[in-house]
Amino acid sequence: MTLCLAATDQNITQAARLLAAGELVAFGTETVYGLGADATNARAVAAIFEAKGRPQFNPLICHYASAEAAFADVEANDAARKLAAEFWPGPLTLVLPRRADCRVALLAGAGLETLAVRVPAHPLAASLLREVDLPVAAPSANRSGQISPTTAAHVLAGLQGRIAAVLDCGPCRVGVESTVLDLSTGTPVLLRPGGAALEALEAVIGPVQRGVPIEQTAAGRALRSPGMLVSHYAPALPVRLRAEILAADEALLAFGPPLPDAKLVFQLSASKNLAEAAARLFEGLHWLDAQAPGLGLRRIAAMSVPESGLGLAINDRLDRAAAPRDL
Repeated sequence: MTLCLAATDQNITQAARLLAAGELVAFGTETVYGLGADATNARAVAAIFEAKGRPQFNPLICHYASAEAAFADVEANDAARKLAAEFWPGPLTLVLPRRADCRVALLAGAGLETLAVRVPAHPLAASLLREVDLPVAAPSANRSGQISPTTAAHVLAGLQGRIAAVLDCGPCRVGVESTVLDLSTGTPVLLRPGGAALEALEAVIGPVQRGVPIEQTAAGRALRSPGMLVSHYAPALPVRLRAEILAADEALLAFGPPLPDAKLVFQLSASKNLAEAAARLFEGLHWLDAQAPGLGLRRIAAMSVPESGLGLAINDRLDRAAAPRDL
């Protein structure tokens, strides 16, 4: 039975003790809910993969209470320090070389010589990380490939009985995962769009290359980052993108005025506000996935979202939700 802990000081302490004891604890951040484990404990990290059914070549993000704590485990270059000063705490993950004395279990980074690190902005997540005083590996708190959770209820729907507890931190403000930026080589590479806009990053460090999501290299090596699997963030129902008309068997994920004749609509943002749409994206996919079958609807049609700012992250998640499931 998974405990659902209200966000009190006593429960934050209890959650920290569970993490330190090697248990799995989900907790809210500003992006999505993370499934946390002591990143220095290889057995605890392995339990994350088991609970999620996650491929072990997909590395995890390690969460820290401060940039100083994160940079104790990775080699921070000038670009990393500039970005940390501007965006941490916040929805930005940096991939950097592991230090020789890095405390994090190799399994958390899928055996790579790099590590993905971030400092979350949610005050309750920050309190939990300060209390546990350990790096916490925390992918999204859902079964692998399914829709990311933005409430404690979403976590329990997918992981009830598989984890020790979830710390209820309320709805997530940003609603899509963190941006992942690889700074481990000479050229910054965007591995995953997310809550920190690409344009804002480039304003601090200059041009950033875009990486290409891949399943696995030909040599079978690990992926460079979390969130690079092509079929990811997927509801049970198939998703059709950039819908301009609606089929009779489709529910609608709307952005702006809904398409006519929709039997079931979830509105991301009537005013076409990208921040609002990002915050509501996973909630909308969860809701349509649950409600559509009862109305005889067999697919989800998603209206177009601009490819700029947070729209880049929204479209990335929708592309993955719509990807073929048999890859």
